[in-house]
Amino acid sequence: MRMDAPNKEFMLVGNLEELKAEGRRVVQGGHRPILVIYDRGRVFALDNRCPHMGFPLERGSLEDGILTCHWHHARFDLESGCTFDLWADDIPICAVEVRNGDVWVTTTFGHPDPAAHWRQRLADGLAHDLDLVIAKAVHGQLAANVPMAETVRQVALFGAQNRDGWGVGLTILTALANLFPFLPKDEAYLALFHGARRVAADCAGEAPRRERAPLGSRPEPAALKRWLRLWTSVRHREAGERTLLTAIAAGVSPAVLADALLSAATERAFADTGHSLDFINKDLECLDLIGWDHAPALLPTIVGQMVAARGAEESTAWRQPVDLVALCEESASQMPELFAAARTLCGWSHHAALARELLGDDPAKIIDALKEAIRSGATPADLGRSLAYGAVLRVARFGNANEHADWDTAHHVFTYANAVHQMLRRIGTADIDGYVTAVRAIMHGAMALYLARYLNVPPARIPGEDSEQLDDLPADVETIRAALLDAFDRQRQVDLAARLVARHLTLGHSPQALIATLALAVLREDAGFHAYQMLEAGVRQFTAWGNTGEGRHVLIAVARYLAAHSPTERGALQTADIARRLMRGVAIHEGAGAS
Repeated sequence: MRMDAPNKEFMLVGNLEELKAEGRRVVQGGHRPILVIYDRGRVFALDNRCPHMGFPLERGSLEDGILTCHWHHARFDLESGCTFDLWADDIPICAVEVRNGDVWVTTTFGHPDPAAHWRQRLADGLAHDLDLVIAKAVHGQLAANVPMAETVRQVALFGAQNRDGWGVGLTILTALANLFPFLPKDEAYLALFHGARRVAADCAGEAPRRERAPLGSRPEPAALKRWLRLWTSVRHREAGERTLLTAIAAGVSPAVLADALLSAATERAFADTGHSLDFINKDLECLDLIGWDHAPALLPTIVGQMVAARGAEESTAWRQPVDLVALCEESASQMPELFAAARTLCGWSHHAALARELLGDDPAKIIDALKEAIRSGATPADLGRSLAYGAVLRVARFGNANEHADWDTAHHVFTYANAVHQMLRRIGTADIDGYVTAVRAIMHGAMALYLARYLNVPPARIPGEDSEQLDDLPADVETIRAALLDAFDRQRQVDLAARLVARHLTLGHSPQALIATLALAVLREDAGFHAYQMLEAGVRQFTAWGNTGEGRHVLIAVARYLAAHSPTERGALQTADIARRLMRGVAIHEGAGAS
């Protein structure tokens, strides 16, 4: 058949009378097969691959203008390509012209404004919780060169408006968006897809958020901070939201807002096993990504969870045999004086040494170690960094004799400590109460770290310590990468994964390449919420240390945790891959040949 055309946009399908006799014909378009159908005096042209999973639509049936795919019985309007079954997505169509008895069709599928089209399709996918539609829309936006920050903004604002409060989906979205600078193109697509689909799942069937308004007055930031603490302590959500909105409307800086939220969140010790503070930190980080002009829409979403959170002071472990809450409260009151006395000191750098003292088995001595660090010039952010490294070592030395569920105990302390560290870095010198708030957060984390000490009895060996040789492992980057991904393909490969990470870093290979591999290991799984948290917090902490001994411990801890939770069924990866192949015009099923 002659395929040339008077202009490059159209191709010849064949004689109209022949098409009438055949009913349908498949031709190869520019990037994908085109199904051309004659029905009731008209000619239609559409992608021959079912938009659900690529099954050849030429094998489908047509009745009363409805085309049915026989694989999953998705039904489509023949003229528009629109689906009657939303989970299947719409079929791309192309223009048809009949010229002098011949049928011509456009060779490619497209949209006048691809960015706008895929923005709308993402909105549809989010609204109806359709993973395949979300995956295609994310891929389409990336192909249309829509900045990833814009896609994150669209998803984040959808999540804020369509669920009455911050959820794990928005936390996952933010954590993965923070990793974009470390991700190759294909992994960035997976990260955006996972973040968006988890937000959609969070919002499915939920009541939308009802907006509150700020107060008519503009009190001083110190008063707003006190009020926010009060409303948190008495669990008054609406009052808390209006107070926070008032602070935003008054133009209070992100640092001062973070300080007020940290102060309120620490009204309860280690609230919701650390999730309360981690969610607050992720909300702040999300605004860093999408723009602080969206603070009125996004920041109040964490108030409901914050005021409802259960504090550790309600648990027996924090009260017996040592009242850790009372110990924290008594010590916190002494801290402003210590910080004031050390104000002129600078350059404190004993983060790793303090972290090891925080791993002790005497809570009073742990508090004393913090006090001594402050006397020596440690800032709140310094203390946060030490706390986070101590929590890293809990995970890195997590003993294999523990129950699998105990991984979450170590994980909670680490992600809480990372959130404290990041918030204290953000607050800097904005604290207006002598760092009482900061110290409460640190002490709560230190006591949670103390209570998790049994997870290191006996401690797991950290690869490369005590002159351990790793020469039995591969040496080149690609072989190490393949071996690491293979380890994640099998259960209970915790120690092997840790050794491979240590091998990669001790040989001086690129940390960026290793982080990308660890990210792929997570993104190909149907990962739980904690795996995303662990990866992102680990990368944050590694960035603080670099490829030092401490930095290596961070990524070893991440690898051990991820290996303990891999593999999974990888259903989401299959959806993402199908969407990617459909969008690229790749054949998914054999036998859909073109004439």
